[in-house]
Amino acid sequence: MIRSMYTAISSLSLQQKYLDVVSNNLANANTIGFKASRVLSQDQFAQMMSPGSAPTTTQGGTNPTQIGLGVNLGYISSNFTQGVLQSTGRNMDLGIQGDGFFVYGQDVGRRYSREGSMSLDMEGNLVNSATGLRTQGWLADATGAIDTDLAVSDIQIATDKTLAKATASVTLGGNLSANAAGGDTNIISMGVYDSLGAMQTASVRFTRGGTAAVPTNVWTWQVMDTTVTPAVAGTGDGTITFDANGQIDLTASTTGAAISIPVSAGADPLAPTLDFSNLTQLAAADTATVTSQDGLPAGSVSDVFISPNDGIISLMYSNGMIEQVGQVALARFTNPTGLMKAEDTSFIAGLNSGDAQIGVASTGGRGSIASGNLEASNVDMAQEFTNMILAQRGFQASSRVITTSDEILQELVNLKR
Repeated sequence: MIRSMYTAISSLSLQQKYLDVVSNNLANANTIGFKASRVLSQDQFAQMMSPGSAPTTTQGGTNPTQIGLGVNLGYISSNFTQGVLQSTGRNMDLGIQGDGFFVYGQDVGRRYSREGSMSLDMEGNLVNSATGLRTQGWLADATGAIDTDLAVSDIQIATDKTLAKATASVTLGGNLSANAAGGDTNIISMGVYDSLGAMQTASVRFTRGGTAAVPTNVWTWQVMDTTVTPAVAGTGDGTITFDANGQIDLTASTTGAAISIPVSAGADPLAPTLDFSNLTQLAAADTATVTSQDGLPAGSVSDVFISPNDGIISLMYSNGMIEQVGQVALARFTNPTGLMKAEDTSFIAGLNSGDAQIGVASTGGRGSIASGNLEASNVDMAQEFTNMILAQRGFQASSRVITTSDEILQELVNLKR
């Protein structure tokens, strides 16, 4: 009788732990990035009543006779199945589609989590919004290149920057009239930006040929310096040649002196290229003009954008420029169930998890980053309520065993009467 009571007590202890796990899962049913736990039980050692025997030449063998002595907690492990990605519409909310963890903090105390609600602190560090732990990744160098072979570090972003882009290319289009007389000119004004973002004005003077040396299908062009009045010839010239259909013949066109446009004090030299490929020479009015140029005035940071899939961080400027400044890292583990749960929906490396393999998203078995989404808890409430019923019935059955064993013991005591 005593043996059955101790067996039932082991079951009561296990069912209580089972309920504890179910309770924690249900409590975190709406916790972003939470991974549910499951309980696996094992029977305890069995008492040997008879070891059995091997068969002989005259008699068959017998099987062992054992009585089990209860149940024991096998282990509690996290379930790392994918949670549903919930759209938030906020670009700095990040979810992971597939395996992997965001990396927070450095070296000792480093945490790993599927919870990716990011924000910038007052110093410009990319941090987890709830905990303030600094997100780990790589910073871009001065050229915007990101070396992901380097060790990860804090991602600090300067959002008080301004940025301009010097004009590197100017495209001209329209028509240079075939009705123009030899020697006629057509002056086109253009605005370009220097490296400080200041607008600089210049013009291009086209002169139609009309001599044996320069036939009428050839136009010479000259960059004019408009910083003085009247404008004078500046630096940069060449010729453009049209075929019999009035289309430009780029192979016959030539370039003379390289272009140089005056700039603001302290700015880099400004030497854009001129693209004449869209010009025509048809019997129509002069419509030649500057159609585009790729320079931009100074602009301030208007937004921080984290791209999906690879987690590259870019600054968006008010002038339309985009500057690549860093990249979010992901970690994966050979045995993620070996991780140890910590507070704030995070994990720390365990003795059996293996080392963190930190790298770029969508590579090396690491999942992709879904910006504008957060991963919901993977708790299955229907399953958890079913587990609750199983734990409750198991507890009730074990309690009844103790009651029955007690009644039998009472009968045994009553035999003396």
